Amino acid sequence: MYLVGIDIGKLKHSFCLLEKETGEILVEPVFFKNNRDGFNALLSSFKHLPQKDILIGMEDTGHYNLALLKFLLDRNYQVALINPVATNLTRKMQGGISKNDKLDTLTICDVLASNQRVKSYRISKYSSFDLYEQKQLTREHHNLKEEENQLSNRLQKCIDVVFPEFNSLFKSKYGIVYMNILKEFGSADAIAHADIRTLRKCFDTGRGKHISLTAQELKEAARNSIGFPSSSEATQIKHLVARIELIKEQIAEIDKKIEEFSIQNNSPILSIPGISH
Repeated sequence: MYLVGIDIGKLKHSFCLLEKETGEILVEPVFFKNNRDGFNALLSSFKHLPQKDILIGMEDTGHYNLALLKFLLDRNYQVALINPVATNLTRKMQGGISKNDKLDTLTICDVLASNQRVKSYRISKYSSFDLYEQKQLTREHHNLKEEENQLSNRLQKCIDVVFPEFNSLFKSKYGIVYMNILKEFGSADAIAHADIRTLRKCFDTGRGKHISLTAQELKEAARNSIGFPSSSEATQIKHLVARIELIKEQIAEIDKKIEEFSIQNNSPILSIPGISH
């Protein structure tokens, strides 16, 4: 069995090659670039060896290893992803303290050669890229929802300044009419001085649905509002509404892709009541 230890970097990686049974180092630790020429140079170092006898190991370092991992899996090499904690512990047991890229390639080989019953690595499969895609999509969904909540809180703060009574006029927040009015006018003062025909356009949802509030009632409420006519807050409201609407569109796009992966996986977890895509 031949072991290839690869230490992952951003612009360049390093690797070494040794024989497991004898511990003989066949290729001393050396750097190669993180590009196709570098990857081909890596393969040329052990292309003379039987592919089925080669085990390649690298740390599971997030995203820096993805391009190289796919390159190797595309060529049917067996690749082990190692927990960085295992590499660190092995380095310390060998007396090393600081990280050294070239020497770490040998440490990675030591982890691969370990006879421990519970291995400190897992053999990567091509399906892991689908898992990566799903993780990224759900993380993006989470990040967008957090950003939407932050923007919504800022929006409510601005509304409290320029039109404190605004929310009480609607049964629910963030509907089409609700957002149209904020995006178009941004304050009670602007609504109070608006042309009633322009105001009515904000009530047109284009879906045949109507709300109990009328344009005239909204205009009257704006006239009697105790809100502070702040142009800066009104400008912020218009910007915040536009950003919230954009994020909602992005969340819908992300959720559609998540559902596509979910249908493809056909996981039995979806049979549990309350669990959706």
